[in-house]
Amino acid sequence: MNQSPDWEWGIPGAESWVEIRAITKGWSHDEKFYIQSRDGSEYLLRLSAKEDLEKEVELYTALKQLSGTGLALPDLIASGISLKGEKTYRLFGWVDGVELGTKLPQFPKKRQYELGKQAGRLLQQIHQVPAPAAHTPWSTYYQQKIDKKLSLFRACGIDFEGSEMLVDFIAKHRSLVEDRPLCFHHGDYHIGNMLLTPSGHLAAIDFNRLDFGDPWDEFNRITWTADMSPDFAAGQIDGYFNGTPPSTFFDLMALYISVNQIGAIPWAVDYGEEEVQTLLQQTKVVMGWFNDFSTTVPNWYLGTRTF
Repeated sequence: MNQSPDWEWGIPGAESWVEIRAITKGWSHDEKFYIQSRDGSEYLLRLSAKEDLEKEVELYTALKQLSGTGLALPDLIASGISLKGEKTYRLFGWVDGVELGTKLPQFPKKRQYELGKQAGRLLQQIHQVPAPAAHTPWSTYYQQKIDKKLSLFRACGIDFEGSEMLVDFIAKHRSLVEDRPLCFHHGDYHIGNMLLTPSGHLAAIDFNRLDFGDPWDEFNRITWTADMSPDFAAGQIDGYFNGTPPSTFFDLMALYISVNQIGAIPWAVDYGEEEVQTLLQQTKVVMGWFNDFSTTVPNWYLGTRTF
């Protein structure tokens, strides 16, 4: 049995835990632990710095609506304040499976596409949870987000070939965010946060960046997915829309990807030169997908699937 940390958990039911194992993988600043109780039940515990408790309660109330629905997601068992009020906690049911990214390249293209469709359908179901009626309008929030990301990019001192083209594309298309609907977001939806269950189905995990927003903004992380499996990425889009998406989708997806790419570069600075170069190379690849943004439909989506 692994020993508990030397602070009090302050979480109901913690007295029954017989195994507590730290999980160090991932980019999140959360502390994560695998938990097993005396009766053999398994859990994932996440601890975060206590910040905006009211917002956190709102978000996890929304996530709780997905628990017990039978979707391939971790059930939220409990959330609240722990550690003498210093941190917030979320206790999830454990999801068995292997990291999808370790298995996906081994599968035929058709299997990759079908798993992508599963991911798209699952995301569409996640988006059935509405945002609170009093939530800030999407356009207000996202226009501020664009301004902040552009400001941070210009201040970071890193430039690359085609950067002004990317900035110009954002400027010309940012009005598309007006009058967009709001829903609950996973917040970081890509292959790295998916498992392949023992039954061969896809499950989504790691809701640590959950928020509310335009449902189509959730595709801003599809860059990581398409880099590994273009067929999976195409399947995710087709599965989400149960067929061909509306043409307006691609315009908005291209905008959200552009904003995400330009914002990721100053973010990478804190993680070192290697991470900066990784993001710069990814941005170059992304611009190639869109033919330097002369089109908003990525080249990996175009064409007839032959499998």
